[in-house]
Amino acid sequence: MKYKRVLVKLSGEALMGDKQFGIDSNRIAQYAEDIKEITQLGCEVAIVIGGGNIFRGVQAEAGGMDRAQGDYMGMLATMINSMALQAALEKAGVYSRLQSAIKMEEIAEPFIRRRAIRHLEKGRVVIFGAGTGNPYFTTDTAASLRAIEIQAEVILKGTRVDGIYTADPEKDPSATKYETLSFTEAYEKKLNVMDMTAFTLCQENQLPIIVFDMNSPKNLLKVVQGENIGTLVK
Repeated sequence: MKYKRVLVKLSGEALMGDKQFGIDSNRIAQYAEDIKEITQLGCEVAIVIGGGNIFRGVQAEAGGMDRAQGDYMGMLATMINSMALQAALEKAGVYSRLQSAIKMEEIAEPFIRRRAIRHLEKGRVVIFGAGTGNPYFTTDTAASLRAIEIQAEVILKGTRVDGIYTADPEKDPSATKYETLSFTEAYEKKLNVMDMTAFTLCQENQLPIIVFDMNSPKNLLKVVQGENIGTLVK
């Protein structure tokens, strides 16, 4: 196994499966099984999920809503997704803890760095909900921040495509895939790996990012074992 402690970043949209919005129970069950596989190898797993399948702060702003208000609503959306994933993990027999950046004592622990690390050491999957707890920051930034705080070795960014391409492969059939990239190359080529705040955090702390297709079963296992899946940014 190549990585002992990882942070998996999932987009909210990924949870929709083929639906227009909401959560596809089959997709979330598949994710839970994939995560279970790597925990059984002894990999310590933390997770951050977006909320785009339920609510997006940026869209709310475009509709005339206050951006901060929209972002807080987005944080609540990530908690719904986090609770759904926690339920799926526990159904699959995986012990987990949900920590929230906003106080919600009835459903989640507050985010406490040392406690999160202790859970990981005990083999529990830790889900970080509510982003960073601050408006104007994305869940990509939350993923980068939490990964650095828990001393993860890598961020595994699960998407619908199998890596980073020269253009959007869903729109441009001639787009070619990068195997590896440096942070500088990704920045200069304006490749949409993560938003700039998240990207800069990873670069400054020398935290590599692997972008891969999470929707293919066993891909997460292959990445953790060091197989050449997706695109590595380092």
